[in-house]
Amino acid sequence: MDVLPGGAATFLLLFGLFLGAFAVRSGLRLFRVLRLVRHGERAEGRCSARRVEDRGTGTENRYRTEYVFAFRTPDGREVEFTDHAPGPFGFEVGAPVRVSYDPAAPDRRATVAGPGAWGPLLMPAAFATVLSLFALGLLTAFAVTVG
Repeated sequence: MDVLPGGAATFLLLFGLFLGAFAVRSGLRLFRVLRLVRHGERAEGRCSARRVEDRGTGTENRYRTEYVFAFRTPDGREVEFTDHAPGPFGFEVGAPVRVSYDPAAPDRRATVAGPGAWGPLLMPAAFATVLSLFALGLLTAFAVTVG
């Protein structure tokens, strides 16, 4: 009994498209971070908090660490934001960081990517590359199976 109409070919197509969508999402994140690093305003900031979230028992990675960063805009407004994967060793609370941000929306578009913190660039690049290769392989297998 086939679970999906078309069997393996349909699975290859759907899973390939699914992984491709995540690859595109990671690529867009990488593009946004690169744009902020190259064209954003710069400010001196600090790591304002380090939160450990307990996801509960039964999960593979039970604990997740989230870093909150803060900086002050030229008009004096204090902005806090979280950034994805700041680095392999993280930051201590109070550690100084260089922030790149979009002056039009500093609370929504800011990153600590740059010298000393390449994680926000490396993680989306790695995800986009690996997921793209898997998606391409699955879609190629689909084309061979169908065609």
